[in-house]
Amino acid sequence: MFRYNVRGENIEVTEAIRDYVEKKVGKLERYFTDVPDATAHVNLKVYTEKTAKVEVTIPLPYLVLRAEETSPDLYASIDLVVDKLERQIRKFKTKINRKARETSLPAREVAAVEINDEAEETSELEIVRTKRLSLKPMGSEEAVLQMNMLGHNFFIFEDAETNGTSIVYRRKDGKYGLIETD
Repeated sequence: MFRYNVRGENIEVTEAIRDYVEKKVGKLERYFTDVPDATAHVNLKVYTEKTAKVEVTIPLPYLVLRAEETSPDLYASIDLVVDKLERQIRKFKTKINRKARETSLPAREVAAVEINDEAEETSELEIVRTKRLSLKPMGSEEAVLQMNMLGHNFFIFEDAETNGTSIVYRRKDGKYGLIETD
C-alpha cells in the first residue's frame, strides 16, 4: 500500500485535496499483484497566473514512476498526472511480460534483469547521430537569439563571463532556462 507525502507550494493542502490525491493515486495500486511498500511524493504548486502544477514521484524497487502536469485546474492536473502514470505502468508491464515470454523466465526475475542489465538498455538507447561543435564565447541573451534563429529547443555555448559551458533551453511555458556548469 502506498504512503503519501503531499506538499503544497503557494497552496494549503486541505483534507479534501489530500483525499482526492490519495483516491486518484491509490488507483495505481490495482496494477500490482503485490502492492509495493512505497511512498508517493506529491507536490502541488499554484502559480500567480492561476495555473496549478502537480508532480508525482513513486520510487519502486524496479523503476521510478514520475510525472508532472500543469493546467488551470488543480484537480484536472491530478487526473492528468495519474493518467500519465498509468500509461507508464502499462508500458513497463508490457515490456516485462514480453521479456518473460521471450526468455521463459518468471516476470519478477525479468524485472530484476531488465533494470540491472545495461546491455539491454543500451540497445534501446542507441545513438544514431553524432555532432561536433566548437563553442563560441557569448552571453546568455545572444545564445537565446542563436537558438531561436536555428529553430532549436536548446543551445550550448561558452559563457563569455565565466568561460564555462552553459546551455539555454526553451521551457514548456515558453520562457527560457539556463544551465550553467562548474
